[in-house]
Amino acid sequence: MKERFVDVATADGPMDTFAVHPEEGGPFPCVVVFMDIWGLREELFDIARRVATVGYYCLVPNFYHRAGKVRFEFRNEAGRTISFDRLDPATRARVEATFHALSNAMVVRDVGALIDFLRTDGAARAGAMGGVGYCMGGRHVLCAAGHFPQCFVASASLHGTAMISEQDDSPHLLASRVRGEVYCGYGEIDRHTPPALVAEMEKLFARSAADLRYVVHQGADHGYALPDRDVFDKQAANRDWERIFAMFRRRLDAARG
Repeated sequence: MKERFVDVATADGPMDTFAVHPEEGGPFPCVVVFMDIWGLREELFDIARRVATVGYYCLVPNFYHRAGKVRFEFRNEAGRTISFDRLDPATRARVEATFHALSNAMVVRDVGALIDFLRTDGAARAGAMGGVGYCMGGRHVLCAAGHFPQCFVASASLHGTAMISEQDDSPHLLASRVRGEVYCGYGEIDRHTPPALVAEMEKLFARSAADLRYVVHQGADHGYALPDRDVFDKQAANRDWERIFAMFRRRLDAARG
């Protein structure tokens, strides 16, 4: 595979982005990995490599770029990254300061810049795109699908947060604009995705042109899909990947021509 770091030009300055795609057989359909609260790190780069190995051009953009090359990574004695709720208050406050400075609107602007960048890269195939989002990225991937329905037609939201809120830019308000297919992976004991939210999402997308599929993983907690996390659920994560890659084959592989 070929991988590199690129600075994608945005309205708010350069956005450092990890890019990876196969060496041969391009151009490739594009997939964006939407980061979680922790920002860019090797864990997400490995996820992008996994996507690229099966024939996609994958980007992992740093949506925290306005604050610099932010990297959060806190590990326990076993070498696992520590879930947010298990951090000490001072550390949580430091992470939250950066997190709260990032709005959905900022991410949408950055995604527009990513789309423009991909149009200039010969390894990237124009047209249908996919997205995989974790935690806050699970919200942002839905924002992208709602604002760029002509591009994002295969979107996966894994243990997403604030997908339904009272905010004016809540992604659930965009459900009617989404096209293609959406897959949601929920943790049964994730406080961010209680049964009422799962049911409401199903109702919203029943009125949408998009096809919604989802799985509630028994016993899984928030962050279950990330392989370095202290709450990683391997079986649930593999089940997600089975569903995600099937969705990509249905929605993106036709773009190969």
